[in-house]
Amino acid sequence: MADNKNFEVIIVGGSYAGLSAAMALGRSLRHVLIIDSGLPCNRQTPHSHNFLTQDGKTPKEISTLAKKQVEKYKTVKFHNGRATGGLKSADGFEITTDTEDKFTAKKLIFATGLKDLMPDIKGFAACWGISIIHCPYCHGFEYRNQNTGIIANGAKAFHLASLVYNLTKNVTILTNGKADLDVEQITRLNEHSIKIIETNIAEVEHTNGQLKNVIFDDGSKLNFNAIYAAIPFRQHSDIPLSLGCEITEQGYIRVDDLQKTTVENVFACGDNSGMMRSVANAVYSGNLTGAMVNSLLSAAEF
Repeated sequence: MADNKNFEVIIVGGSYAGLSAAMALGRSLRHVLIIDSGLPCNRQTPHSHNFLTQDGKTPKEISTLAKKQVEKYKTVKFHNGRATGGLKSADGFEITTDTEDKFTAKKLIFATGLKDLMPDIKGFAACWGISIIHCPYCHGFEYRNQNTGIIANGAKAFHLASLVYNLTKNVTILTNGKADLDVEQITRLNEHSIKIIETNIAEVEHTNGQLKNVIFDDGSKLNFNAIYAAIPFRQHSDIPLSLGCEITEQGYIRVDDLQKTTVENVFACGDNSGMMRSVANAVYSGNLTGAMVNSLLSAAEF
């Protein structure tokens, strides 16, 4: 590493996937820069689950320990800021930050995650990740056998209902408008006593993110302990798109089995490139990405 502006690898995003990739690269003596703004998407979530050795820890506990462990590898450096632009250069890539710093690297790893797009429902955002949740595997055990809603429609609602019904029989689907379910789906839901409510939602009553009631446009209300919600998202960073990375129909960065994007020497890992949104999967995909990038660097040098 010639100076503190030029690196072998820049990792944009320093949460679980980015730190995991950095560890693999740091242990291979690669000169790496992690650029991170310190605002992970799960920062409201009180506990992380379904990750061996870390089950029940807060997301902050896990990321703090992870960063401390990565910091032991002295070829890995950190920049506190947000990456705002990226360009292809003669020797690789240049990344610009909101502090107007510029850094270069031979290879890029985007571990930038996704930005969830909150519906226009009062109280929803305050409950997101706490009692309005996205994943039965991450949070379902804690809300087993409790009164549970699902804010979704169509195939997403039906799929979620099948998973949630395994955890509790007290399930209600809130389509927040006209239901988009076919006759067979409605029949199956009725067979399992899963109610469908099409009335628009006006507000979510809560105390510090813990659900109390869902209030509908007609003034009626229902009590829930938890709600699963399938909401839209977008890429947290638009730099991969500006560099030419392809995006799938579902909105993820397109990668192959080795986490390579469609742009040479650009990789992606974590939530931005896969539908399994969990800490465990982010760590796995980051580790794989770090190993693949090191392998390519080693082959070029050998």
